[in-house]
Parts: sequence; structure tokens; C-alpha cells
Amino acid sequence: MTSLQPGLDTERQAAERLADIAASSRTDGAVLAAAVAAVRLTGRHLLATFSEHTRTPDDLDHLVRAIHANDDASLAVARRLLERALPTAGWVDDELEGGELPTGDWWIFDAVEGNVNHVHGLPEWGISATLVRDGAPHLTAVYEPAADRLYTAVRGSGFAAVDGRPLLPSTKTELRAAIVTTGQARPGESAQTYRRIGESVTAMLNAALVVRMTVPGTFQLALVAGGQTDAFWQHSDVRSGLAAGALLVSEAGGSVTDLQGRPWTFASQDFLACAPGIRREALAVLGATA
Repeated sequence: MTSLQPGLDTERQAAERLADIAASSRTDGAVLAAAVAAVRLTGRHLLATFSEHTRTPDDLDHLVRAIHANDDASLAVARRLLERALPTAGWVDDELEGGELPTGDWWIFDAVEGNVNHVHGLPEWGISATLVRDGAPHLTAVYEPAADRLYTAVRGSGFAAVDGRPLLPSTKTELRAAIVTTGQARPGESAQTYRRIGESVTAMLNAALVVRMTVPGTFQLALVAGGQTDAFWQHSDVRSGLAAGALLVSEAGGSVTDLQGRPWTFASQDFLACAPGIRREALAVLGATA
């Protein structure tokens, strides 16, 4: 394990104990507790290098190097803990990959969700660890260090939480009253994807109350799960940006589909999570841009 800054040794030791408990019991509760400890410890480690007064990097090369340095620091803390907690699970190395995963257990770990925000001194960044079991998100822990906020969910529980309190989606029934959000999943998307994003934003500007566009996607999905916003859509299949948030929304009681209204899976090419009451309208607006 890489050396942590002073003051985190006790937390690291506690995280290691929780990982060992998870490895011996393999219950959802124990694995989730280990994942929570891992993302908290990693988030606190990266918080020490974060400042809202940071000057942005001068050019793309410096920006990319700063992003990679954050990823490396995060992985050095979290990967051993998560692999120790569930030694039989696979590990998804490329956080920008999409598509289905093989059967069995896999960790999807986003080392710094919203990494570009961290580098630019913006507080909207975090750490997420999602266990995928037989092709579907099974449990997740998402930590926002700047806000000291933790999201958790386990598939089939019918309960998603923020800091232990239940998340509940919006009860809105009119898209014209809705705040909706989208975002770019990764740099370097195809021209066709950019066209679809533009068309979908224009369509929603004509249909919804307010349209927002920002990253990271997981944070936007947490807002849908908690009812602060009403929908999030994306023309993408990037797993790491959707896995945690899809589980939060679905367990909170929201709707998670592709843009044709079919149940969302990692094989889907696009994504919509929304309050149940605006699902039909949102699909009608966005389906033509899919």
C-alpha cells in the first residue's frame, strides 16, 4: 500500500480490516462496507491535493498529466483494498470502456469521477466503486470528498441512500416542469454522437423547464435518485459513468432505460434515468435523437 499522508493510518488499518471481513464472509453488507471504506479513504487522500484556488493547467499536455497523476494516486490506495475484499472479482482497467462484461463478479472503479473538475479546482469530483455481478450493477459506494457525501445502494434492496438517508426520485408528472441534465461521457466521441447530443439538447430545451449539461454523470444520476433533478440522459455506453448511478436511481424507485424505453443494460448504446412520472414524455422527446 502506498504511503498516505499523516492522520490516515488509522483509517487505512480500519479499511484493511473491513476488506478482510468481506473476503471471509462475502455477504453484500460486508462487501459494501469494505467498498465504502475504500472510497472514503481514497477520497480523503485526494482531498489533500485539492484546492478551489488551483490555477488551471496551461495546456492540454499538463492537464492530461495532472489527470493521470490523480488516477494513479487513487488506484494506489483503493485497488488493493477492493481486490482484498473480493479476491475472486475481476477488475475493469479502462474507465472509458463500454459494453457487456463476462459473467461473474467485476469491480468497476472510477478512480476520480470528474477528474477534470478536481484539476480545475471545482468541487464536483469523487470516487466510485461498483460491483457488477453477472452483467448487472450489484452494489455501489460513491463518495464526494469536498462535500463529505456518501451514496450507497445494493441491487434488490429497494433502497438507495445518501449518508444513510433514503433517496427518493421526483414526483413530477410534466416534462415542462422538469430540470433535466446530460453530459459528455468522454472526450473524442464520434461526430455522429456529438450531433445526437446537440439534437437532444435542442429537443429538451423546447420541452423541459431547464436543461443542464455537466460532468460527472454519476453525480447527475445521484441528483435524479434524490429528486433534486428529474432526468439524466446520455448518448454513450461508458460503463464507469453509468453503473453506479443507474443502481442508485433504480433502487430509489426511478426509471432506468435506453432511449427507446427498453430496460438499460451494459449492451445499451444510450441511457435515460428519470422520475417515473415524466418517463413517457422524456422518451418521446429523446427517442428521435437516439
